[in-house]
Amino acid sequence: MERVVPQYVSRSVPVPLSNRVPWYKSTFPTYAGIFLWVGFYLKIAEPTIGYADISVCLWGLLVAGLLCFGLYYYVPATLGMQTGHPLYVVGTSTFGTTGGYLIPGLMMGALQIGWVAVVGAVSADFIMKGLNQTSRTLSSIIVIVWIYSLGWVAIKGIHYVGRVAKFMNWVPLIMILIVFYANRDGIANYQPAHHEGTIGFLNVLTIVIGYFATAGAAGADFGMNNGNKKDVLLGGIFGIVGGALIAGGLPILSVAGYLGRGAGPQSYDYTAAISRVGALAPVMFFLFAIASMVPTCFSSFIASNSFSTMLPKIPRTVSTFAALTVSVLLAVTGVANNLVGFFSLVAASFGPICGAMAADYISSGRRWSGPRLGINWAGCIAWLVGFLVGIPEHLPGIPAAWVKADNPSGLYSFVVGFIVYLVLAKAGLRPPVVEKALSTTDAQPLQTR
Repeated sequence: MERVVPQYVSRSVPVPLSNRVPWYKSTFPTYAGIFLWVGFYLKIAEPTIGYADISVCLWGLLVAGLLCFGLYYYVPATLGMQTGHPLYVVGTSTFGTTGGYLIPGLMMGALQIGWVAVVGAVSADFIMKGLNQTSRTLSSIIVIVWIYSLGWVAIKGIHYVGRVAKFMNWVPLIMILIVFYANRDGIANYQPAHHEGTIGFLNVLTIVIGYFATAGAAGADFGMNNGNKKDVLLGGIFGIVGGALIAGGLPILSVAGYLGRGAGPQSYDYTAAISRVGALAPVMFFLFAIASMVPTCFSSFIASNSFSTMLPKIPRTVSTFAALTVSVLLAVTGVANNLVGFFSLVAASFGPICGAMAADYISSGRRWSGPRLGINWAGCIAWLVGFLVGIPEHLPGIPAAWVKADNPSGLYSFVVGFIVYLVLAKAGLRPPVVEKALSTTDAQPLQTR
């Protein structure tokens, strides 16, 4: 029989092998930069070393990095490398050509709205600290100017941002090394306020996986620029596992050192550790904010691509600035300040996406089967069940034990998505694969099997 495939699939052109680049020029610096953003480690200390010994939390970072690499990144990145296509095309195997509009298509854009809000709120807060100001009005103005101006740059000049990003990673790396050095003397004296190692360890998993889940699925977009499996492996190991250890471990040690010295206000916030560098602290607040320009632009660009691809009838500028307006509201009202809560939402949303994609990859013989016609109910149901597991606190009648902070529900949502997809695929809920679905022309009648 014949069917028409959406243009977002039929017009996708794979990245040719001649344009692929090695891991140290693509995947590694990208993922290292993701972890080096200050929002990742700004609030990481209290839920972790507040309960467990430092060594337990460092082991937690290693385990979390390996889980992010093996469960959330590897399959999307491998599929991107094998096909040369981005996530919204690769995902049509798991969710269907129609289902792909929502998952992961529009959902990726929607979550980027949240990311822009979070980065904008953190950046404004650091600028305010650098200015030594507390005015809510001034902070709101900074948020508005920050998000709209960088959103415009993302639309018009993202290629320039990409060039800057290659060097910008060094800024936060140098600063976290300086902060670590300034607080090193107190590390040996630190003792956790509570002695519940399991809670601290699981909180590390919750935070790291929640922070990384979206970037893991986007591994397809990064992997399509890699030439072989070696690039996928090395880029992931050094960028993800190494990035989580360094960008999570040094700030944790710095906060522990700050608290271990016992002088000044006792705070687990990373900004307290920054204050230990003395007269340089205001400058560092500004530099952390400047380094946040790149993630703001990239998140805005991803959101813009998502909405313009999935909603082509709406002008790109209109859809992008509508999305940025939502980001501004989330940042100005303070909703975006709940970092751990936002990370949990991200994990709940993208954990089952990665789980279903992994199951589809395995059930298809460790390759991409191709776009599936219409809605792949196996994938969509797997996502829904996994998502509900990831945010059980929003459902009535769920046992309270399911919603404790030490519960890595994002990991459970991955496992549930994986298992449900395998069961439903075995039950025959997957639609046929569309033959010859990808071309450079308008959608044509295509054969299915």
